[in-house]
Amino acid sequence: MPRRRQRHMAGSGSDGTEDSDSSAEREQTNSSESDGNMPKRQRLTRASTRLSQSSQDTPDLKRAADHDESPPLTPTGNAPSSESELDISSPNASHDESQAKDQANRDSDKDLSHRPKRRRCHETYNFNMKCPTPGCNSLGHLTGKHERHFAVSGCPLYHNLSADECKTPTSKQSRYKEQVAEIRKGRNSGLQKEQKEKHMEHRQTHSNTREPLLENITSEYDLELFRKAQARASEDLEKLRIQGQITEGSNMIKTILFGRYELDTWYHSPYPEEYARLGRLYVCEFCLKYMKSQTILRRHMAKCVWKHPPGDEVYRKGAISVFEVDGKKNKIYCQNLCLLAKLFLDHKTLYYDVEPFLFYVMTEADNTGCHLVGYFSKEKNSFLNYNVSCILTMPQYMRQGFGKMLIDFSYLLSKVEEKVGSPERPLSDLGLISYRSYWKEVLLRYMYNFQGKEISIKEISQETAVNPVDIVSTLQSLQMLKYWKGKHLVLKRQDLIDEWKAKEIKRGNSNKTIDPSSLKWTPPKGT
Repeated sequence: MPRRRQRHMAGSGSDGTEDSDSSAEREQTNSSESDGNMPKRQRLTRASTRLSQSSQDTPDLKRAADHDESPPLTPTGNAPSSESELDISSPNASHDESQAKDQANRDSDKDLSHRPKRRRCHETYNFNMKCPTPGCNSLGHLTGKHERHFAVSGCPLYHNLSADECKTPTSKQSRYKEQVAEIRKGRNSGLQKEQKEKHMEHRQTHSNTREPLLENITSEYDLELFRKAQARASEDLEKLRIQGQITEGSNMIKTILFGRYELDTWYHSPYPEEYARLGRLYVCEFCLKYMKSQTILRRHMAKCVWKHPPGDEVYRKGAISVFEVDGKKNKIYCQNLCLLAKLFLDHKTLYYDVEPFLFYVMTEADNTGCHLVGYFSKEKNSFLNYNVSCILTMPQYMRQGFGKMLIDFSYLLSKVEEKVGSPERPLSDLGLISYRSYWKEVLLRYMYNFQGKEISIKEISQETAVNPVDIVSTLQSLQMLKYWKGKHLVLKRQDLIDEWKAKEIKRGNSNKTIDPSSLKWTPPKGT
């Protein structure tokens, strides 16, 4: 072994000649070890980048590795360092060591000369990607600033150019660039005092209703480009508006796809702007989640597990069910319900603050699930004894008696609570018509069954749970309340009662009535 022979010779020699010979031999041996150690370490750490280079230098590396396969161990069990390998009796030890290190550095620089320069993070490429243009090798870029491209937008071949032509601009491009630079030099460095005052006056006068004055802010060339871009954008928006894909201005949703129905909306609802400007919304009829396209809706319906509203089912008779949904427990569902209702209600102002309310959702069941018919919301703790805050019947279920069922159910809850209820004002136009019709029916039924001589509005209120104010207003509209000799008299108009009875007989046993025996509900405790 070279190192063991070297140590034996250094230890057995007695004159200076042998020492000098041994030192020369050690210098040669150290240099060979350095030449072997550096490529080995580089080969281990940079194997991926030097695979081809290492195959060319195999003979030299094998010889260097043969000298370094089994380094001798020191008494402590560690391999000797470069200092321990030198003979302390040699006067030129430090000089030999420095020469060995210099030689090793030169060899390492030589071995690393073939490596490409380190790129920055934004200039790295995924070399597995290729340009989709047929016949393109992904080299070059349309801008001339990158070595490779992977999209059609940056492909020189797609734009009928070569990579070299993209790096070197044509004479036409150079002349155009110089011309633009010359035009932009002519713009003013800044606004004058009078111009600034004019701009401020325009802003104060028109605020956000007018575009700011753009003159003298930039060059005429850039301003002309901006005007062309504005015109192009407005033209594209107009095409989308004509196609019904976008509604410009009020951001009002025109139609919604809800279950098997396509509904035209009546009023604006504060959906997020990215949805409101589409003009058409797709809503899941079970969880009420809103989506942008029919494809998204179809994928959602394939995995939606909801088949009825969340909460407790407090009423069921036949196919009609009513679910009690707590706005605090099911916040997202109630918010989506309010946004949906605002499309058909004018005076509704509750959208996101749903926690203080209970929602009673009426559904009609079939083999696919419980379909939304309508709902009404109710405050958990109402100081004015409002039994309804907001009420809505979906347009596809209107004029079928479901509105009266919702109103009757709200008063049924008030009877169970032993309270007198009234809807929260203001009522919408359709809401007022529905409530007037319900109050009229309740009063005429009470008159038909009343056998006494004296009638009291307080007694009517206690039995029907209708507020006395609503009873009086209904009696006045029916012309059944008269003021005579300082007293209010209730007139029993037999013609109206007979007309109501005839409609009841004609209607027969309709299932559009609320059965109190089907209610399974206890008043919630104050929260």
